[in-house]
Amino acid sequence: MRSYEELKAQADSRWQELTAGEKPWIRIGSAMCAHAVGAFDVRDAFRAELDRRGIDANLDDVGCLGICYAEPLVDILKPGGSRLFLNNVTPDDVPGIVQSVLVDGALPDAGVLGYLGDTPIPGVANLSALPAIGMQQRIALRNAGNTAPAELMQYVANDGYSGLHKALFEMQPDEVVKEVIDSGLRGRGGAAFPTGVKWSFMVRSDPPKYILCNCEEGDPGAYNDKGILESDPYTLLEGMCIAGYATGATNGFVFIRHGHEGPISRTERAIEQAYEYGLLGKNILNSDFSFDIEVALTGESYVAGEETALMEAIEGHRSQPRFRPPFPAAFGVWGKPSTINNVKSLAYTPEIIAKGAEWFSSIGVNRSTGTAIVCLNGNVNYPGLYEVPMGLTLGQVVNDIGGGVPNGKRLKMLQTGGPLGGVLGADSLGVHIDFDEMREAGAIFGSGGVIVIDEDTCAVDITRNLVAFTQYESCGKCFPCRLGMEQLLEVIDRVVRFESRAEDLDLMRNIGRTMEASSLCGHGQLGFGPIRSALQHFEADFVSHIGGKRCPTGSCLRPAIAPKNTRPYAMDGNRPLPVRTL
Repeated sequence: MRSYEELKAQADSRWQELTAGEKPWIRIGSAMCAHAVGAFDVRDAFRAELDRRGIDANLDDVGCLGICYAEPLVDILKPGGSRLFLNNVTPDDVPGIVQSVLVDGALPDAGVLGYLGDTPIPGVANLSALPAIGMQQRIALRNAGNTAPAELMQYVANDGYSGLHKALFEMQPDEVVKEVIDSGLRGRGGAAFPTGVKWSFMVRSDPPKYILCNCEEGDPGAYNDKGILESDPYTLLEGMCIAGYATGATNGFVFIRHGHEGPISRTERAIEQAYEYGLLGKNILNSDFSFDIEVALTGESYVAGEETALMEAIEGHRSQPRFRPPFPAAFGVWGKPSTINNVKSLAYTPEIIAKGAEWFSSIGVNRSTGTAIVCLNGNVNYPGLYEVPMGLTLGQVVNDIGGGVPNGKRLKMLQTGGPLGGVLGADSLGVHIDFDEMREAGAIFGSGGVIVIDEDTCAVDITRNLVAFTQYESCGKCFPCRLGMEQLLEVIDRVVRFESRAEDLDLMRNIGRTMEASSLCGHGQLGFGPIRSALQHFEADFVSHIGGKRCPTGSCLRPAIAPKNTRPYAMDGNRPLPVRTL
């Protein structure tokens, strides 16, 4: 079994061949954003064209650089030069690109986005001047778009596993826990609970004990967990190993929603390679620490993202939350002590251990340290997956990075934190990405989704969609959520149909208070959140529907054409969503 130093030397040699060898290195973005617009067809076209011309080149699938709007993104590094980026490439563009860039040493006719590197490319702008690149500060996504997610040696060459090596040979488990506590890292799954404190709860007992990673990620508009697994799964595996060492755990499970083939296949491939190189299994890196990881699939259930519901799923039961206490740190999977974290929370830990708590805590603002990974969607010019320092304002993300609202439209609202989060008005652009400040503003940052909504959308209608989603996804175990969500949907459905009364606003508030006080898990406790925030910022839209019997935007169904047996539309707007009877 090789030591870390031997592994690093081998990886550095391979990286030198890729970056300073005699062959060009072509990297093609292949995360879900690229896959959706034909990236694999572009890759196959490059492979065929290179073979046809007899050109020897390194060709790799890589993850997402963050600028999803530019996909398929092709990155070409020629020997001794800088990286040239070509955006929105199609298979038909490939022969011309190979001829221009690799044969003639010139620029293609179109699609040149910019360059990165120390050697300027005449006539091409430096990509770091683009706000979508320059304003990012990548930690969890530090390798995304730069290294191949199927090549462990590329990860090691970029200091991968240096954090685990430091933890195993220079630190005691309690010191690792304290380092994570001192960093100020808070959970990135929604609750924002301090990660190191959560680790400290793990009961010191005989094995087996478990580290569980939650990549259920069912929030519409959120894809950063899947983005990490598709772009750099090794950082998660290293983080899980560090968590296992710190808590005395012996096994890890990565929960991924069934059907998400990109994250599933790349994580399974990364696990295979980690075992092959002695980075999982017995005596990792020649230490006395042993740890095993496997992938576990969950069904398509939004509530399965609740930590105890995930534990029920792996035991073969229906995904429903457990009553607590006992808490998972004492009684988790199969009754054994378990700690569960979000993908992002675990992906930060290798860099925290390698560079220190003080380094991480110096990034961010107040009690929100480090970075935030924002999934920017909706009515915005430059949607993408952006990792930015905590403390940026929502306006900087939407306008500077995202390029603002297209087609000359005005911003009306932002929907943040998933369907259980809330909506913010256009006057909230000065709110900072800060867990506590966003909660005070009436929404949460949650899993990182930020959906930009323009002036043509009715606040009541968008709220109805959120409530319809959460009602449909209620597991039904506790009646405050089961009945409360259905009642909220019925009331807001009346509002949309202009059949409501003024008293219905107070009725929804009363239902919401009952759900918050008595629901078993966060699904019911936060279920009123979208309505509360919509009433806080857009009560005038509700009053117009109730008192004036009109929709300010004209987008809601008119009474004459609204069939009473049809429920609100699903989040994608393409099918009627029925009330689920439980």
